[in-house]
Amino acid sequence: MPQIWLSLGTNMGKRPRNLTAALAALAEVGTITAVSPVYETKPWGIAEQPDFLNLCAAATTSLAPRPLLAALKTIEQQLGRQPGQRWGPRLIDIDILFYDHLVYQDDMLIIPHPHLADRAFVLLPLADIAPDLVHPLTGQTVTQMAATVDKAAVHPVELHPSWS
Repeated sequence: MPQIWLSLGTNMGKRPRNLTAALAALAEVGTITAVSPVYETKPWGIAEQPDFLNLCAAATTSLAPRPLLAALKTIEQQLGRQPGQRWGPRLIDIDILFYDHLVYQDDMLIIPHPHLADRAFVLLPLADIAPDLVHPLTGQTVTQMAATVDKAAVHPVELHPSWS
């Protein structure tokens, strides 16, 4: 089965609970094989909003890219995500970063994710679970990409029971 790498983020409501619920719901799309530590990050894109909790997950799936995207959007909606401003506050966001070594683009989806090389909040947790994963377009590993981004706004956090 294809291996996928996903990024999960939340900055509204009970953030740890949102991540936990999203990870549980991912059982609908495949089998999770790895989950990174959680990072607290400053917003990317629109600065005037609450900080995010982010993590990355690896999984295997039988879904092709477009049905996978549809399933992830359904999970987001089931967990309470509402349409909103692009890069604005959100209850949960699940992005496809990589799908095996596939390069794919259509009107709804681009794989690898087009902004992943610029986002420390994606690269740092992804490096925890897939440091040697190679970007099929650039030839760089996740570790190499992570070495080039500003890490100042991304910090690992330990989730405490009181956070849920």
